[in-house]
Amino acid sequence: MMISSLLEYLEYLFPDPKCELDYCTDYQLLMAIVLSAQSTDKKVNSVLPSIFSKYKTLEDLKDAELSDLEAIIRPVGSYRIKARYLKGIATRLVDEFSSEVPVDREILESFPGVGRKTANVFLAEFYHMPTIAVDTHVERVSKRLKLAYSNDSVFDVERKLMKKIPKEIWAKFHLQMVLFGRYYCKAVKPSCNECRMKEFCREKKKNLD
Repeated sequence: MMISSLLEYLEYLFPDPKCELDYCTDYQLLMAIVLSAQSTDKKVNSVLPSIFSKYKTLEDLKDAELSDLEAIIRPVGSYRIKARYLKGIATRLVDEFSSEVPVDREILESFPGVGRKTANVFLAEFYHMPTIAVDTHVERVSKRLKLAYSNDSVFDVERKLMKKIPKEIWAKFHLQMVLFGRYYCKAVKPSCNECRMKEFCREKKKNLD
């Protein structure tokens, strides 16, 4: 009952969910996801045009001066390490993968700055593979709605969601949950009064007016 209510509500709110990161190519998407860690899509999108106009190819990014990259991506935070990540990704793609992002989770997770969540987001968005990426929004909503325990790891949350949600909608469900967490079930001041899922929420008493 709870799962069907959630899926119905998410479909009502976001019938055609879209990734809010701007990208044109596979490597641009991967790098945008890496930059989005501990940042917002809006901030990432604000720096992407500067990156990809200055560095038009992966070879250009591979040869980029770290200080120049750092200056461009400074607004997204953790810019020094993220600049190294971008340069490292570009280098491996050029040197080992003919400038194409591999369709392999294990290989992806060996890239600088790419963990399980980033790999899942990339594979679902670019290749439409059935994955559920657990970011801060998905984790928060899942725990509030008792789809996972409060002390579960992100991997525990992912595993439980994969058991509860039909595989054919995993990628769409992930996007819907991200948008739901970003605009409705927010970390601070969630929109509980108008939420159709409040009867299932473990934090409803704390957040309802």
